[in-house]
Amino acid sequence: MAKTKVHTFDAVIIGAGGAGLMAALYAGRGAKVAVISKLYPTRSHTGAAQGGVGAALGNLGEDHWEWHAYDTVKGSDYLADQPAVDVLCQEAIETVIELEHMGLPFDRLPDGRISQRRFGGHTNNDTGKPVYRACHAADRTGHMILQTLYQQCVKNNVNFFDEFHVVDLIRVGDTVRGVVAIQIASGEFHVFHAKAVLFATGGWGRCWEVTSNAHSLTGDGAAICLRRGIPMQDMEFFQFHPTGIFKLGILITEGVRGEGGVLINGEGERFMARYAPSIKDLASRDVVSRAIFLEVQAGRGINGQNYVHLDVTPETVNYYYEKDGESKRIDAAYIEAKLPDIADFTRTYLGVDPVKEPMPIQPTAHYAMGGIPTDVDGRVVLDDQRTVLPGLYAAGEVACVSVHGANRLGTNSLVDLIVFGRRSGRHMAEFCRENELLPLPDNAADEVIAEFERLRSSKGQVRQYELRGRMQKSMTANVGVFRVEENMKKAIDELVALRDAYHSDLVIDDKGHQYNTDLLEAWELGCLLELAQVTAISAVARKESRGGHARDDFQKRDDVNWLKHTLCYRTEDGYRLAYKPVELGRYEPKERVY
Repeated sequence: MAKTKVHTFDAVIIGAGGAGLMAALYAGRGAKVAVISKLYPTRSHTGAAQGGVGAALGNLGEDHWEWHAYDTVKGSDYLADQPAVDVLCQEAIETVIELEHMGLPFDRLPDGRISQRRFGGHTNNDTGKPVYRACHAADRTGHMILQTLYQQCVKNNVNFFDEFHVVDLIRVGDTVRGVVAIQIASGEFHVFHAKAVLFATGGWGRCWEVTSNAHSLTGDGAAICLRRGIPMQDMEFFQFHPTGIFKLGILITEGVRGEGGVLINGEGERFMARYAPSIKDLASRDVVSRAIFLEVQAGRGINGQNYVHLDVTPETVNYYYEKDGESKRIDAAYIEAKLPDIADFTRTYLGVDPVKEPMPIQPTAHYAMGGIPTDVDGRVVLDDQRTVLPGLYAAGEVACVSVHGANRLGTNSLVDLIVFGRRSGRHMAEFCRENELLPLPDNAADEVIAEFERLRSSKGQVRQYELRGRMQKSMTANVGVFRVEENMKKAIDELVALRDAYHSDLVIDDKGHQYNTDLLEAWELGCLLELAQVTAISAVARKESRGGHARDDFQKRDDVNWLKHTLCYRTEDGYRLAYKPVELGRYEPKERVY
């Protein structure tokens, strides 16, 4: 412990995105809280969320939280836990209104109420037609949530440790004592001693080659918990968003289709009628991603390449909106007002003006449905009996409640952040009031310090970015939109070899301590390699197609054998799989029709 500085708080929150900030805001009302982030908080990935946050406000037509719940369960391919979904959709309404009262600048209707737009998979359950449910701030909704919550946390004196990279969890038996972090500026190790710890560290889309995820989304929190005896749930389910910018993966929000945009193949055909006759371009994300893949596979990509067009030009889109009491057809001014960032992205990165020409898009690795298993209060659970580990919490994309099941419904990532971030914060405050601070073990940081010294002093031949590139190519080719057993087993073998090279043949060029991103990215690579392997192992075992897990060799959903959650444990002998039942409710599994 002589090498480390110790900080003491009631509750420590790792990650300063929407879930972490919401939890901090609520935990801070009854406990002394620290938020630790490897980024400056407003750089967190919540800021990249564009199109909207779902809530059945009914401001532009009839809507009910039960409809939202059904769409969520249906979108999940019936793998979501329905009691948790009910909590999500009921509390979405009051939480969005609370954000409005905090000052979040939602777009407005003429009468001052929050404006709403259509989104994929959100329907009127009686007619099957799209409903207006996504509350939005232009196409910067996540950015506005992040800014609003950060301002509230500053106002309420939440303690922030910016550019501190958490690298270990201090767990003693069935208790949690805190975390270990590196201060990026100095390279020094710090121990944060606490009664309660919450991980809100986001996803791990960087396991794949083309992803909407920022460079920083490397699965740190999930990998740390896995190494400390926490199982990972439903890791085989990773969502590929249908509309990433061609080659770059930068997201083009589903809100473009909500505002009337349509998908066009190389033959000039609006092809989604073939895959989702009723709701067409607004089908759920897994359905649309597979449709694009199949169009390209059939030779109907644009100019024979592996992308299609997303067209929102006024000449193509037959979409009307209300203004000044009149029904008006979509025009250039409307697109610029509703989708300003998207227009800027495509002009900057593609040289394409979406007002005048269609945008080239392809599916991009986007969102982890699986992660650290929790209950609806964010408490981490350890097994199929839902045994709680006292004092450990998770929220946001890193957590698996499970409300997303096998495929997340659009807008529900932001709903998840604010609803379960709030519930987690409340429960952490209560836990801290009722429990004493337990002592730190001797030499709490020694193990992770030794791992960093091993990386720093490694004298191999291969660099971390080379291993990362090989991992991403293998995961894209073998554990992507469509999967078969032979390819997934090939990925597992390649990942085992890459992890062996990581431990035996890695070299770090920068041997220093201050701002050593070479060293930190090498440690992050270890997290990615481990989570990629857990994903492939979980996927090869699930012999069915469901949501984001689509197998060419088992093309049907199998509710008899596979209506259950996967749990993957790390053991001394490798990885062990177990399963736990899905919590059903009012909606019995049936075929999804869009």
